[in-house]
Amino acid sequence: MNLSSDQNILWQHGTFHLNETILMTWILMIVMTVAAKLITHKLASSLNVSRGQALLEIIVTTITKQIEEVGLANARKYLSFLGTLFLLVAVASLFTIIPGYTPPTGSLSTTVALALCVFVGVPFFGVEEKGLGGYLKNYIEPTIIMLPFNIISEISRTLALAIRLFGNMMSGTMIIAILLTITPFIFPIILTALGLLTGMVQAYIFTILATVYIAAATRARTKRISNG
Repeated sequence: MNLSSDQNILWQHGTFHLNETILMTWILMIVMTVAAKLITHKLASSLNVSRGQALLEIIVTTITKQIEEVGLANARKYLSFLGTLFLLVAVASLFTIIPGYTPPTGSLSTTVALALCVFVGVPFFGVEEKGLGGYLKNYIEPTIIMLPFNIISEISRTLALAIRLFGNMMSGTMIIAILLTITPFIFPIILTALGLLTGMVQAYIFTILATVYIAAATRARTKRISNG
């Protein structure tokens, strides 16, 4: 049994290869893109809206509210980035009910890529809000002695994001696969339901942590605006 879908090579030509993680990721992105296109094709401003638009409005409103509660005043500014992270992890978890589908979030390469998005996104929003000098100043606060510790903190929390998501997603998939070979179907079905819940929780935690990191990177500017 392979521990990661990265090990399942579906096609190879020289140094190029297509593994299961890449295939499942592209399937996930295509399905999400098509669904978003269909839902947003005919948006209505009246009270009579489609179920898809109603669901979309609920998701957007909920994510926006969570971003604001963390401490980011202009939630709409960060909605596209944080909302995409949440939906990608959440939908990847929901798709586990489809036979033969392996969530790409069960691969360390995928979770590292998501964590790197946060790693790049935090300074991007920080510099945008506070300027390059203002953001870099965070690394030497309250004293320049903290510079190496703050740098290590940036790297370690990125690794923690990747490993946490990978561990939780992979463990559920592996347990279900093992139980399918040694127990009746009722137990894997129950664990699949629990896995869906775990996946949603992990999507929420991952997004909230990313939001907290961005809020920390932009907090000085927010305080100055509030005091002004």
